[in-house]
Amino acid sequence: MADKEAIKATIIEQMTKAKKPALYLKDMHKWFKDDASVKPREIKNVANEMVREQKLMFWSSGSSTMYALPDRAKNEDKRGV
Repeated sequence: MADKEAIKATIIEQMTKAKKPALYLKDMHKWFKDDASVKPREIKNVANEMVREQKLMFWSSGSSTMYALPDRAKNEDKRGV
């Protein structure tokens, strides 16, 4: 089992650098593919905890749900992207 705070820090860092403002959970899995101690279910649990903490938010295109940083998602919505 990996350190939750390390997973959170990686998610925030990678989402800040990402080209897209909203990402699928499977995109997050790619960031941890070299670390066998981080399981996909653990990433999902941490991401959902971050939503509850308001560090991430759910973003929906209508057909699918993604995760986004609140500041980036709001900025993109204002631009109409």
